[in-house]
Amino acid sequence: MNVIYSKHYNISLGLLNYLHPFDGLKFGRIYESLKNRDDITFIAPAEPVDMAIVDEFLSSIMRHRVRNKNGIFKALEVPKIPFVSFDFLDRKILNPMRWGVAGTIFGAKKALELGGVYWNLSGGYHHAMQQNMEGFCIYNDIGICHQQLLKSGEIQPDDKVLIIDTDAHHGNGNGYTFMENQNVTILDVYNAGIYPTSGYTRERVDIPVPLPPGTDGETYLSRFAEALDKIEGTYRLAFVVAGTDTLMTDKLGGLCLTIDEVAKREEMTLKSLAKHAIPAVVLGGGGYSKDSAKSVIQAISHCAALTLV
Repeated sequence: MNVIYSKHYNISLGLLNYLHPFDGLKFGRIYESLKNRDDITFIAPAEPVDMAIVDEFLSSIMRHRVRNKNGIFKALEVPKIPFVSFDFLDRKILNPMRWGVAGTIFGAKKALELGGVYWNLSGGYHHAMQQNMEGFCIYNDIGICHQQLLKSGEIQPDDKVLIIDTDAHHGNGNGYTFMENQNVTILDVYNAGIYPTSGYTRERVDIPVPLPPGTDGETYLSRFAEALDKIEGTYRLAFVVAGTDTLMTDKLGGLCLTIDEVAKREEMTLKSLAKHAIPAVVLGGGGYSKDSAKSVIQAISHCAALTLV
């Protein structure tokens, strides 16, 4: 199993870490737990994505908003703090996210070149879009990556791309980003009773799996299996947003999966991708409970031991 990690992924704010439930230091703990396994190879992007590349994706207004601390505070869903400068936010939060975007691009390029699955511990910022940033997502890494792959010729405009989003929250940013692109198929399994509730982006989903709040793991996995069976055709590449906010201990996701069930979900995803011979990059997505890191560790450990043919 190839896992993408950089020490620069970690978000350390000292006492300010308590302003948001996202555990910005979990990436390092996952790495420390898995680094000595013989069946896992850690690789890293060389540098964060350049803001010139980000700007190519963003609207003209957003190019200014992502450089304004008030807009960043709002997107991060934390109160405005007068003494905190944009430079601080950029260095401590946005730069780690740009490293995450770089990991997604790096993993996608490797998957296209060599096949198989590359698991980026970061990324999966599926609420960001060209026109907006929200839900702790500043840069839409899938959209930026797709644009760069087209620009480099590593994928063609008519190549089919698959997005499998198993984060507890609907991926409205991806829905908006690929609203007019019918070569991108979106499978999205999410809690229908929570943010974001934008109908027009939910309608963009090709294989929707809306679930009621409190859905248990057995039901989730059954519905997910039905959705995976609907994947048809040939795809050049897949992106998987594998958020752990589906855990029953997560206060924001509103679903009731165990750590074992999240690992089973990732197994189902990878087996489906292998069945269809689709190279893929798996992305971290959301995760706001104390069990998020444990869940990722178990899922990667479990999937690393699989024989995928």
